[in-house]
Amino acid sequence: LGRMKPVIVVHGGAGRIFKEREEGCRAGVVRAALRGYNVLKQGGSAVDAVEEAVRSMEDDPHFNAGCGSVLNEKGEVEMDAIIMDGKNLDSGAVSAVKCIANPIKLARLVMEKTKHMLLTDHGAHLFAQAMGIPEVPGEKLITERSRERWKKNLEPDSNPEEFQKDLGTVGAVAIDSEGNVACATSTGGLSNKLIGRVGDTACIGSGGYADNHSGATSTTGHGESIMKVVLARLILYHMEQGMSPELAADTALDYMKTRVGGLGGVIVVNKAGEWAARFSTKQMSWATVKDDNLHYGIHAGEKYVKSVDEALASEREGF
Repeated sequence: LGRMKPVIVVHGGAGRIFKEREEGCRAGVVRAALRGYNVLKQGGSAVDAVEEAVRSMEDDPHFNAGCGSVLNEKGEVEMDAIIMDGKNLDSGAVSAVKCIANPIKLARLVMEKTKHMLLTDHGAHLFAQAMGIPEVPGEKLITERSRERWKKNLEPDSNPEEFQKDLGTVGAVAIDSEGNVACATSTGGLSNKLIGRVGDTACIGSGGYADNHSGATSTTGHGESIMKVVLARLILYHMEQGMSPELAADTALDYMKTRVGGLGGVIVVNKAGEWAARFSTKQMSWATVKDDNLHYGIHAGEKYVKSVDEALASEREGF
């Protein structure tokens, strides 16, 4: 069997990325892609790589996942995450979890240490305790920016919908040298959402899907719209029908827009290691590494390319 060339693709969320946040978002997805790629280069699995990349973005306050998550109606952080292994279709997810730094780690434990696929709220909390995952105070995950936005959305004349455009779910897809694919997605959800609201991220086939027979995808955007069309699975279906990752992504995003008026973004890798990062929103921060080249962008049609060595050097100097 010929060894595959490993590939990782990450996104930091589709929506509107405000000028002053562009640099931080760009640096954050690049860092995540380089970390995930490093795992693959050392012979790590696709699952290890996507978990590492997503963990990196959960720890980065620029993104709506982990630290930096948006707040629900009560002013608390409630997070969702999913991970999936394309080899055997194993998946683990958590929803509405509080007080843990890295929901993606917990999702991985659900996949590997239970017979279940999705644990929620209190049950997920008990499982985290049983697994020895340290609890962090809720305030630790709340940034000034999230609190500001929450307050603004509470004002009687506010339009939370306006703010939803800056969504910022994070995700990663990868193929490793064995040809196995995986996906991971993590989010803080919608600002000022109802308590207990779970979006597409924790739902298999919506927030992400991975199958060695076709490829892997992770999604971002308006969760309820993504769920209506089961976006991640729809993209893989199009690839199974022979479409390229780019065409499959565009076709599915277009369907979501025309059918339910929903906007979003996706990252895709197919079983041959071809990749795509596509979005119907104004922006989506994304980065990918393949053949020791880093590609990244935020705006439609924008694509920077650097060698990995060059990127790692500027990474050390602080972007």
